[in-house]
This record gives sequence, structure tokens and C-alpha cells, in this order.
Amino acid sequence: MNDAVVSGLAALMDALPDDDNPVPGRTDPSEASAHGSYPRQGGPISRWIGKTILALMGWRLAGEWPAEDKLIIVGAPHTSNWDLPLSLGMQMSTNLRLNWMMKAEAFVWPFSIMFKALGGIPIDRRAAGAVVKQTSAVFNRRDKMYLGITPTGTRSSKAGYRKGYLRIAYAADVPIFIVGVDARRKVLTLDRIWPLTGDLETDNDAIRDYVRSTYQGINPERG
Repeated sequence: MNDAVVSGLAALMDALPDDDNPVPGRTDPSEASAHGSYPRQGGPISRWIGKTILALMGWRLAGEWPAEDKLIIVGAPHTSNWDLPLSLGMQMSTNLRLNWMMKAEAFVWPFSIMFKALGGIPIDRRAAGAVVKQTSAVFNRRDKMYLGITPTGTRSSKAGYRKGYLRIAYAADVPIFIVGVDARRKVLTLDRIWPLTGDLETDNDAIRDYVRSTYQGINPERG
């Protein structure tokens, strides 16, 4: 390895927040969340990889995971394919085990092994109300689970937010937690647990309006 490469790696390492000495004036989510009750996986190496992904993309994290065993994480606004590596960096840098829903038909061997290892939950969508019932059942079976959902479903939120995430939250009695994507500041914010009223339209409109007034996606014209 030549001197230029070594110097470049050293500079990158110096730019990353150190676990024992976080950057003054802001919270290092990977350290602040270390003592929480959220579902975890990985260790120091995966945490370093996650921080490196975010650093290479020029993004950083703000906030911390709440001390909750179960959450539905609403990631928004979702306007770009770049949201995927950002999510991966977020998960790995905080050692979060994040689950996500996927069509059951895709869980065929040997891919089913990989999908489940990555947090995939197979859902049979053919029955009426299948997603809510099956996902609620998984929440009830597990002691800890954070489920990631993008309420737009696609990379455009102009059509409005789908309400399935709220139906799951009501049925499983699980809080909603907002993770905001702000491309203006290049910050992923572990924001807040949203207080739910139990009214589907009211809660959905309130969450959508808050996200749109607070954050801006990578492709703002899409949302």
C-alpha cells in the first residue's frame, strides 16, 4: 500500500467521530444509543463501516434511538435510491438491527437465508388485511423489534402517505418513530416518537405535514 493511500485512510479515520471522544457540541448516536434497549447487532467493526459509509457520502447522524424495545421507524422523505446506503450507514453505525417487510414469494432458497439475515420479514399479501395481521403477529412474538417503513412506498410522496404503517402501529400497540432525511444539511435525524391520537387521517396528515415542513429529501421535486 503506497503512502498516498495510507495518508488518505488516516485522514478519513481522523474525520470520523471517535467512540470514546465524540465530536464536542453534538451527540454521537452510535455511542449515545449504546445503553438503550433497542435491538442490536454487530460490534465495533460494523459501527466503523457504517460511519465510513456516511462519511464518504458526506452525511452525518443526529439524535439517538429511544429506550424502546419496539418501534415502527418512519423514514421520510424517501425521494432517492441513495436513501438505501444512507439507511445502511445509519443501521451499521448504531449497531441497529432493523427489520423490513418483503413479499413472501421472494423468500426462496437460498435467497431466503440472506433476506432473513438482513432483517427481512416475509409477508403474504394475498389475504385481506394480511400485512397488518402478519406484521402485528411478528411484533407480538418478539421481545425487541424495530420495523422500517417508508410511508410513500415509492420514491415520491406527492401522492400522499399510505396509512398501512399506522394500521400496524395501532394493531400491535407500537410507537411511531420518525427518522428525517435532510439533504440541505446532509443530516439523518433520529427525531422523535410521534404522539398518536388513534385517528388514522389525523395522525397521517400530522406526520406528513411535519416531515414536509422540517426535512427535504435528496430529490425535493419528488416530495
